[in-house]
Parts: sequence; structure tokens; C-alpha cells
Amino acid sequence: MLPLVVLGILTEALTAASPTQREDRSVYVNPFIGTEGPDGTGANSGDTFPGVSVPFGVVKLGPDTTEMNPSTNAFAGYTPDGNVTAFTCFHECGIGGASKYGVVGHMPLTTLSGVNVLDNATYQQPRIAMDRASVGYYRSDLANGVKVELAASDHAGFVQYSYPKNTDRFVLLDVSHNLPSLAEFGKSQSYSNGQIEVKKKGQRVQGWGVWRGGWGVLPGSDYKIYFCNDFDSAPLTWQYFSGPWNAPDNPPSPSTPVTWGNASTNPNGVQGGPDGDDSGDRVGALFRFPATTTVLKSKIGVSFISVEKACAFQSEIPSWTLNQTVQSTKKLWDDEVFSKISIKQSTKNDTRLTLFYSALYRMHQMPSDRTGENPDWKSTEPYYDDYYTLWDTFRCLNSFYLLVQPQRGIDMIRSLIDIWRHVGFMPDGRSGNHNGKVQGGSNADNVLADAYVKGYTGGINWNDGYKAVWTDAEVVPPPNNDPEDLGCTDNQGRCGLPDWINLGYVSTTFSSSISRTVEYSLNDFAVSQIAKGIAPDDYQKFFNRSGNWKNLWNPEINQYNTSGFLGPRYPNGTVITIGPQDTSYTTEGLPWEYTWTIPFDMQGLIEKMGGVEATEKRLDLMFVPKLRTVDLGVGVGSGTTLFNPGNEPSFGTPFLYNYLPGRQYKAVNQSRVNIDENYFAGSNGLPGNSDAGAMDSWMLWQMLGLYPVVTQPVYLILSPWFEDISVSVGGSYTLRIKAHGLSNNSFFVQSLKVNGKAWNKSWLEHSDIAKGGLLEFVLGPEPKSWDTGTVPPSPGHQ
Repeated sequence: MLPLVVLGILTEALTAASPTQREDRSVYVNPFIGTEGPDGTGANSGDTFPGVSVPFGVVKLGPDTTEMNPSTNAFAGYTPDGNVTAFTCFHECGIGGASKYGVVGHMPLTTLSGVNVLDNATYQQPRIAMDRASVGYYRSDLANGVKVELAASDHAGFVQYSYPKNTDRFVLLDVSHNLPSLAEFGKSQSYSNGQIEVKKKGQRVQGWGVWRGGWGVLPGSDYKIYFCNDFDSAPLTWQYFSGPWNAPDNPPSPSTPVTWGNASTNPNGVQGGPDGDDSGDRVGALFRFPATTTVLKSKIGVSFISVEKACAFQSEIPSWTLNQTVQSTKKLWDDEVFSKISIKQSTKNDTRLTLFYSALYRMHQMPSDRTGENPDWKSTEPYYDDYYTLWDTFRCLNSFYLLVQPQRGIDMIRSLIDIWRHVGFMPDGRSGNHNGKVQGGSNADNVLADAYVKGYTGGINWNDGYKAVWTDAEVVPPPNNDPEDLGCTDNQGRCGLPDWINLGYVSTTFSSSISRTVEYSLNDFAVSQIAKGIAPDDYQKFFNRSGNWKNLWNPEINQYNTSGFLGPRYPNGTVITIGPQDTSYTTEGLPWEYTWTIPFDMQGLIEKMGGVEATEKRLDLMFVPKLRTVDLGVGVGSGTTLFNPGNEPSFGTPFLYNYLPGRQYKAVNQSRVNIDENYFAGSNGLPGNSDAGAMDSWMLWQMLGLYPVVTQPVYLILSPWFEDISVSVGGSYTLRIKAHGLSNNSFFVQSLKVNGKAWNKSWLEHSDIAKGGLLEFVLGPEPKSWDTGTVPPSPGHQ
């Protein structure tokens, strides 16, 4: 088999001219970045989705492939080396957990010899050439000779099949198709029920499917999707098929019995079972087209509300010409995303442009904007689903939306608040219209506070916003009985809240007690910032609770000639002295990492660590190779340092030098090393899971030369990677970032002017750039302690 790792449009990108304000920036997008791991397979990849979509689109149309390595999952549906089982309309991008979606799709066949329509192992297809992709376009060349090309709008997909000569022409639609999770079997998705009806002499097929499980939610959390597919020509013949339901641990086989039907035997179509049945028969349809059909086209509308809406959504794709839809999608991406940031270079560096605009592309894949498509309640508020997860994105991606895409950022916040109104809690993760998977804190609190302290309104009901964060801070969520963690509600809220309120820390009664404690501290700081304006009588309580991280400070924990780390405590208060690389009490990170995650009180942390010089020496240790002695199990680019560039708990660590006077140059140096060593323009281009764009936004902020401090109106200053950057901010303003003297070896800040004024602080306030402005850097090859002004604030210091 060919190694199906494609450079897509990368070759084109590396020869294109540097973009100006009006040029096509989509040529710098390589959709395959993050689809491969180090060995050329999908193992340890960024789990990115390379198919077609519009910004935050409902439809994400692409191939579903098998997992050649059973120890990994095709989380986003795609593996570079697997066989294609279908082309489906729903995927997620960059999720590192059990697979989700891979539903509503087709599979082209050229023969039925040896095929059992209920067993995709009997008809799966290798690819005979590298898949191709660019913004708005995707192509696979299958071993059976069919060329499949894809395009998409917000709620509809466009599929074009080109069949080879002298073969039959079939299209198989299996309603029960979904992505399995072999490596995380307990969370595997399952088909529940479905219905299918063929109309208009076979030219239309419509119906619905119900699926359950998958990433982030417990088995039993169903989601239902309606579909409406039109072919551009009528089939020669068609047949319904159905067969027995199969559980994820009982896959179909070539001998699985198939029941066939047609319009006369099933005039109202075929339904798997009564509505509400969670083990209905599998259903589908098989279409055969005339030998004269060399090119077949299909439009698929989808809806969470009704078949009628699904059919109506086909109008989003008015033309039956593939390229017209591709061009419309490209224009939409440029208008809504790429044009927000314009880059000028005197000396081209096309690799960096590819990294930058490809990251910007992935940052706008999720969450899914399903406004008007909420099946659970009616509301005039925006509705977004597929938050994966706020634990990943709150650190820098959501702050990017607020600054560069403010309407999107505001709409997401309104959506989070509206979910609280109807569900009882805001999500940390959410998928398939169900809250799910809280990895630590209630991090929607941080997202709301970040907007509140920066003065965003835009229709946000901040009174309800405060009630939502207050609920997280004060109401113990009901148990959800997750067999993976029976002692902790892990689908919403804060499971360790009883300890938090009564003990002032999360004890070992609950999982991840160290990381939950430090995350709850940030969460309560966030709550206090909103309370300050909305409910001032509550402010002091939550502000005081934000200092609870100190209750886990254990000066007896030491390593590498440094002492004092966050450590666990029993419910009776007894302190447990562990090694600072013991991950038994944290989520996806070392105590070394989590001890740094107190951005609201760096002054207090520096005091605990023994002052500025001791803090600097400890921070230096984070980047020394071979000091990490345990396998974190997350982040392909984690390397051997205590700092892990492949996962979110380490995101802010390199930039904490800005809190140490005169050390900003060390943050710049670590940023350069991080990107140069961990981000690449090829398929193996990410140091960890994209995590819905979190990993990408972290890199992009660094290339802009800034980094947001969430829950504060503060940006830490780094060093830009381009000579002249124009960023749309606030909806109608321009922030210009200029770097004089920039080269591959000249990137340390020598001096800075902010809006024409000489600047000696290593940070900015949001008000400095919220309505545009000018940052003028002078860069040089040698480090310089130019940052002699006040250090960034510690508003949580007590």
C-alpha cells in the first residue's frame, strides 16, 4: 500500500507569492497537518480532520478509514494508511478521546461480488494515490477505480463520483455507519435506530439515524440526525436492506443475514424499530446507476430538527458544478477567517506562512455553530455544540476569538449561558447535544470572566452569566455514574466541590486532586471577577477561595535542588509527600507543570518559591532535556523536558519569565525553540492533539508576538515572527505589529513602542489594542533586558 500521507496543496504553497491584503491566502493551508504521527500512521497524530467544511460548519465531510494499528483510534475519522469505509458528513477535529460521529454518508462500489452490505470489511477500499485536499476541496482515489471529490456548505455536503469504464456503478448508504473506538472500547459509539425512505424514483433518499456514546458522554446519550440526499440522475434500480443490530463488541461479519426490500414491499420505507428503540435493526439502501453514468453527483442536507429542514438545506449548494461550491467555500474562508490577519514579508518564508494560515484554519473548525438546529429547546440565543474541551481551549483559543472574531466569541458565551439555562450547568466538554467530560475545573467560568473583564457585552446577559458561574462554584452536580470514575461527576460542574467548600482543597477522595485544586482556584478567581460588578457582596468569598491552592503547598516535596510543590492531602488534612513527577493526582500533567498554573497570583507563587532568582532557576529547569523520568502518555512532542509542548497544562509556562524583571528574552527564546522543534508544515506537524484548535492557537499567538493571560485584560509580550502583521480586532479596527531587524537569528526584543510611546513593560492591557493600534518592535540577535518596567499584575494576590 502507498503511504497515504499527502502534502495536498503544500507544494503549491511553497512556491506561491507572499500574500497581500487581496491575495488568496488559502494556498497556504495544508489540511493534512496533524493527520500523521512520527511513524507515518495515524498513531500519535494531532487527530485533525482534513476534509471539507466552512468555518464552524455543521457539516464536516470527509472519509472514514480503518485503523491499521488497533492500539490507536481514527478519532477524526481519518488515518493516512487505512482503508476507506465511507464518506460521511459529521466529524470532529483534533479530539484525543474516543471517536465521535462518522455518520450520514455514502460508499461507492463497482461490484457486489463478495460484498455484504452490513459488513464494511467486505467492501472497504484502499487508496491507490495520495489523498488531495485544499480549502473547500477533497479527493480520494479508491482501488476500485472510483474517484471521489467532496465539497461542503454549512448544512450540506456535495459528493462527486467518477466511475471507471466497464464496471458497475453502485452507491451504498448504510444508516448505521459510525466511527468505532477500538482503543477506547468502553466509550465506543453504537448505532441505536434509524429510518430510510427512497422517493422520486430513487433520485431522493431521506430518513434519520440515532447513535449513542462516543467521546465525552456516557453510553445512552443519544443524538439524532435527519438527512436528505438527492442524486443528479435517477438510478437504474435500488433496494432497501436491513439486518440485525450489533453491539460495538459484536461487529458484523460476511455471514450477517441481510433482508432486502423495495418500493412495493416497503412503500413507507424501512425503520429499524419503534421510536425510542435502542437496538433497532440496521437499515440502508443500495443504488445501481446506468452504465452511461460516468460522473454521478450527490447533495446531502442534514438537520437535527427534521427531514424537511435537511432537504431545504440542500439549497445552500445551488449549483451541480463541483468547482462552484469549492470556490464559494474558499471565498467564505477568506472573508471570514484568513482576511482577518494580513502578513507582509520582504524576504519570503513560505513554511511559516503555511504553519500560520493552516493553524488559523484549524482554529475555526470547532465548536460547531448549530444555531437554529437545537433539538432540545427553542431559544433566540446562539447555539454551539462540540466543545472539545474548554479545558483545552480556555487558555488561549477563546481569547483569540474575543479579540479577532468578537461576534463569534460573544455568541459562544451566549450559547454557554443558554445551555446552563436549560441543562443546569454550562459544559466543559459537549458533543452530540450532551454535556460531557470535565477533565478538571469548570472552565466555562474562565471563558466568561475573560470576556467580562475585557468589557464585552454584545447581547450577553451578564446577570445570567454570573448565575451560571455561581452554579459551578456552589452547586454539587448530580452523579453521572461514569464507570471510569464512579467517585466523580465528570460531565459537568465540579465533582470535588464538597471538599473545596468544606476543606479548602480537593482531597484524595476525588481523582486528580492536585490539578482540580489549582484549577478550582483559577475558576473561583474568574467567578470573583464577574461578582465584582454583578454581585459585589459575593466577591470576597470567591476571591478568598481562589487562594486555596496554597493549602496544597508542600515544602517537603523536592527534586533537582528545588523544594516546594503542590501535593495531595487526605480528607483529614494529612499531607502526603510524593515525588513531583508522580501523576497519580493530576490530569495529563506533572506536579512540576501544575505548580506553575496560577497566572492570577504569580506574585504569591514567586514568594512561595523563594523569590525572583529562585523562581528563575526553577523555571529554567523546566526546559532542560532528560529531566522528565515518566511517560506522560500525552503529546507526541513531549520530549524529555519537564515542560510538555504537546499538552495544555504547559501552555503558559515558557512565558512566565515575563513576571521576572529583565527576563523577557528567556520567554522569547523558549518560544522560538518550541515552535522550531515541534511545529512542521507536513502531515506530522503538531506536537500533540490539535484539541479543537487549542494547540494551533498556542503557536499562532506566539507567532504574533503576544500571549493572553486568561481572566485578565492582559497580554504578555513575546516577539513577532513576521515583519509586518495587520490583525483585525474588535470587528472594525486594525492592530499592526511591525518587527524591524527580524531575521532567523535576530528575534530578541531590543526596544518596543506601543502606539508611538516607548515601552518598557513586558505586557499590554487589553485597552491598549482593543481598538487597534501599533506595536513597533526593534529586534536583534542578542538578548537584552529591555523590560525594566512593572511586571504583569497578580490581581489574585492575597
